[in-house]
Amino acid sequence: MSQLETTIPAATDFMPHSRSARPGKLAWLLIAVVVLYAAFLLGGPLVAVIGGAFASGAGALWRELTSAAALNALWLTLLMAVAATVINTLFGLCIAWVLARDKFKGKSFINSIVDLPFAVSPVIAGFMLILLFGRNGWFASWLEAANLKIVFALPGMLLATIFVSLPFVVREIVPVLIHLGEEQEHAAYTLGASYWQTFWHITLPNIQWGLLYGVTLTFARALGEFGAVLVVSGSVSRLTETATLFIFRSLDDRNEVGANAMALVLALISFSILLAMEYYKKHTRRIG
Repeated sequence: MSQLETTIPAATDFMPHSRSARPGKLAWLLIAVVVLYAAFLLGGPLVAVIGGAFASGAGALWRELTSAAALNALWLTLLMAVAATVINTLFGLCIAWVLARDKFKGKSFINSIVDLPFAVSPVIAGFMLILLFGRNGWFASWLEAANLKIVFALPGMLLATIFVSLPFVVREIVPVLIHLGEEQEHAAYTLGASYWQTFWHITLPNIQWGLLYGVTLTFARALGEFGAVLVVSGSVSRLTETATLFIFRSLDDRNEVGANAMALVLALISFSILLAMEYYKKHTRRIG
């Protein structure tokens, strides 16, 4: 063996020993802190909601959930969430396509506008809708002439829900489109495919998991909206009261069983959405 060979350390000298690869005391301490923190912020409220919902027994919980006000609120919430998700999915795809594929003046401005719902409080968003469509709003005369009512009615609630849940589809699709590039689409155009055929058979299969993840986030955000809807709805029971507003009114009326019961239903829906999100996230990571 030459002197050079004896001075070169073996590759195994740089490999960590199995004992040192195990988490140390500090790592276990950090893990314990994270688990306790998550349990305190997430598990604690969930346990409290379950306990409050069953405080007077399963019969009282069932009566609250099957009351006319609760059923109407839950149905209206699902209706608003589905409608906002469909609208934001269609327009979100268009916006994402423009931001990822086109170059034009004002692109950075539109890109920043998409994130506006993240920066603006939902209460302020509801107040802006009142300034636009309220009794003394900018478009009040036009709405009165057309005999249309936006604020304190379902259209205003839908607009508020659309606004707060707008960015999610866009923000999930744009990075995927940029990563995919345009080569496959150009190849399809060269072979004689139309724009619709190219989108349906080439683009959509490539962005499907990112799209579903964005749709899931949009639905979850629309499902739990409270501030903007509270401002523009009027909170009329069985007319313009969503599930979150039902919880707010029930707490104000000291109906803790009803509030916790509705909160439990929304928590179960949200938990199901969370499981779906994690499933979609794995697929989006694979294509990334």
